[in-house]
Amino acid sequence: MTAIAPALRPPHDYLRRILLMVTGRTPQVVTETLYAIAVHPCPPAAPFVPTEVHLVTTVEGAQDARLALLDPRDGWFHRLCADYELTGIRFTADQIHTITDAAGRPAEDIRTAAEHEACADLITEQVRAFTADPSTALHVSLAGGRKTMTYYLGNALTLFGRPQDRLSHVLVPPPYESNREFYYPTPLSKPLYSEALKRYFDARDAQVTLADIPFVRLRDSLPGRFKTLEQGQARFTEVVAAMQQALAPGAVTIDLRRSCLRLADDRPVELTGADLAFYLWMARRRLAGAAPVRIPGRDPDRWTAAERACYAGYLADYQSAADQLDIREVTAVGARAVGAMTDQFFHQRMRSIREQLEETVGPLAEVYAIQAVTAGRPAGYGLALAAERISILGGA
Repeated sequence: MTAIAPALRPPHDYLRRILLMVTGRTPQVVTETLYAIAVHPCPPAAPFVPTEVHLVTTVEGAQDARLALLDPRDGWFHRLCADYELTGIRFTADQIHTITDAAGRPAEDIRTAAEHEACADLITEQVRAFTADPSTALHVSLAGGRKTMTYYLGNALTLFGRPQDRLSHVLVPPPYESNREFYYPTPLSKPLYSEALKRYFDARDAQVTLADIPFVRLRDSLPGRFKTLEQGQARFTEVVAAMQQALAPGAVTIDLRRSCLRLADDRPVELTGADLAFYLWMARRRLAGAAPVRIPGRDPDRWTAAERACYAGYLADYQSAADQLDIREVTAVGARAVGAMTDQFFHQRMRSIREQLEETVGPLAEVYAIQAVTAGRPAGYGLALAAERISILGGA
């Protein structure tokens, strides 16, 4: 039997299964969502029983969740698990993440610009951390919290979500939706009184529906540094800016004074002298409209002595790099090879430059990398960027 690729495994088949929500003053949405995904999934599907539940909320929301859901005797989370024999779900006060300001003070509400920024950053970091673990499947619900909180949560999943991750909203019909005593459809009869309608209803009769929300997954377009936990906390605005850069037309400035490339958003990509000399060579050819470079040892083009002199003042280890490039001097009897570039060196430079670009801009590196731009045997290599999107700073 052929093994199923990890990306195609159903969410319920993952070792670590996480439900992540934002909540406000209605902790009922947590048990309603748990019921909808773990007890009565709709449309009929395999139950997604989380191994962990995590909430992002304010001070008041955290207190409501602890008292209403996690009380050891009367907590509705424990009641739900007991009523429907749900086991193995870890949900403690430590998994209620309270939004804090820059000074570490817990937020009472989400009203000021600073509170919105702190909320966005906490949500972004939670989603990034959970999706960095390949053993996880993340289910995100938009059923609770303020509208801005759900906006940040949905956008964070769009930025970091993987094939096994899901986004949903739980739908509860009136009069149950507005009844603060309703937490989930109970297996036995439980009368509820509606103040608005002045009559009783039975919690057992409630129909809770889970609406699956399709979303665009942009994770593959993010720079690699955002997909791991090594760089520290990821700020929402920083991740969005990186994504905007990834979707914008490519442009590069070769800054010879600082020995780096500067991309469209002025983000620097540091290169060694050898890599920078190589990239500069390719950029000059693109600007001049020269043909793509074929196998280095057989390419008729060359660097002239004038070109070498032009670059020598800007690259610290220029000479060691230039000696390995395809440099020839023109004499009265023809071209004489001074330092022929090997195929190995040629591909080493391309690979090294691409790795540095990928570290900075992820899959967007393809826009800036040196690559095969014409087919054939051998292929022709160069920059795919339009000439008008290339500039050189500090050269002659």
